[in-house]
Amino acid sequence: MSEKFDVIVIGAGPAGYVAAIRAAQLGLKTACVDAFTGKDGKQALGGTCLNVGCIPSKALLDSSRQFWNIAHNFPVHGISVDNPKVDMATFIGRKDKIVKQFTGGIGQLFKANKVTAFYGKGKLLGRGKDGGNEVEITGSDGARQTISAANVILASGSVPIELPFAKFDGKAIVDNAGALDFTEVPKRLGVIGAGVIGLELGSVWKRLGAEVTIIEALPEFLAAADADIAKIAAKEFAKQGLSIKLNAKLNKAEAKKDGVHLTYTDKDGEQSLVVDKLLVAVGRRAYTDGLLAENAGVKLDERGRIVVDEHNHTGVDGVWAIGDAVRGPMLAHKGSEEGVAVAEWIAGKAGHINYDTIPWVIYTEPEIAWAGKTERELKDAGIPYKVGTFPFAAIGRAVAMNEAVGQVKMLAHAETDRLLGVHMVGPGVSELIAEAVVTMEFKGSAEDLARIVHAHPTLSEAVHEAALSVDKRAIHKGN
Repeated sequence: MSEKFDVIVIGAGPAGYVAAIRAAQLGLKTACVDAFTGKDGKQALGGTCLNVGCIPSKALLDSSRQFWNIAHNFPVHGISVDNPKVDMATFIGRKDKIVKQFTGGIGQLFKANKVTAFYGKGKLLGRGKDGGNEVEITGSDGARQTISAANVILASGSVPIELPFAKFDGKAIVDNAGALDFTEVPKRLGVIGAGVIGLELGSVWKRLGAEVTIIEALPEFLAAADADIAKIAAKEFAKQGLSIKLNAKLNKAEAKKDGVHLTYTDKDGEQSLVVDKLLVAVGRRAYTDGLLAENAGVKLDERGRIVVDEHNHTGVDGVWAIGDAVRGPMLAHKGSEEGVAVAEWIAGKAGHINYDTIPWVIYTEPEIAWAGKTERELKDAGIPYKVGTFPFAAIGRAVAMNEAVGQVKMLAHAETDRLLGVHMVGPGVSELIAEAVVTMEFKGSAEDLARIVHAHPTLSEAVHEAALSVDKRAIHKGN
């Protein structure tokens, strides 16, 4: 007879492990099934985010930024360092140590909250004889066992999209995981896709000395972001030496002895490029391979995502889905909040997710962050709006840090002044965006932010002044 639980979560990424912990906090007997294996060959909880995504990439971004600052920022402060070098073993080792710390930390959280962790690949089988939803677990050794629960939360995550003409080989042509583990700095790095992953990992290796070329199929740079913010970011990336080719479509990538030979088409016709390493970062797809038995009853949409309603329920009694495997942005924090909400709905409580205020962040230098509507979206929807902007060049703290590039742009309803969107590029905006999210979540106005006292000197003063600028009363710039 299979072991019974109240809740089984398949997947231990930021959606799954958070759902499991919250369910356990609510007094539900909870299990979490995950097959991710770390470098040591053992189970590594945390999914893509903690193992080969958010956390390791931020570790490398921070390390590479320190190296970049030696040559590009220290001299302004009167600090000189002769012949700086990077020890790659230490550089990558630090990242690995941080990853292990956090994946191990989730294991400790599971123990503290009495969540039972199973190591293996989970598959939803459907209703068992006892009326519960059965989940089959296949271990790394092929051994199988079945457990059941009244409720199953599918949190299987996503995987990189592989191009048929640029297949991953783990050496010369890599995905995000491969680009986190180069043993030496490539002299020439090609990146397919100027999205979050491409820009962040391209920045890491550019800072260390690689010649980086990013090939983007779309005609616009960062089309999802506000156009003004994207324009500022593109200008800064060009100054840093990132070569970004827009409206360029990769046709072929072939690994040879002298490098990876690329053929792509842009406005001038067919072009060729040879690089030492190629990172393919054209997006991710929902990972549902082997997740569902034929008679499980769960439906997938045309993009392979699990179909859910507004409460993340699949339509199959007791089966829910969250995170990258369902509709909406593929963001760790979005998945986590869905996990909390679903656990609370299962427990009969009032879960809540506001998809309109989910923040986006790109951890380049300068950072890029936004929440809410862009100016283009407001125009297309016919919503009347006001705009307020303020440059970091006029912020004392930013100038003192020698990081005065960028601005805060605020969009408010022209009639009600309700905050509709906030877009930022500049120092520390990954943190500053939270103030905008809180304001929008509580249906606040630009004037609410304008009348709140902000400490001086701080970067957050740019938010304050942008709010003032909405009504043309910014103090430290002409309106």
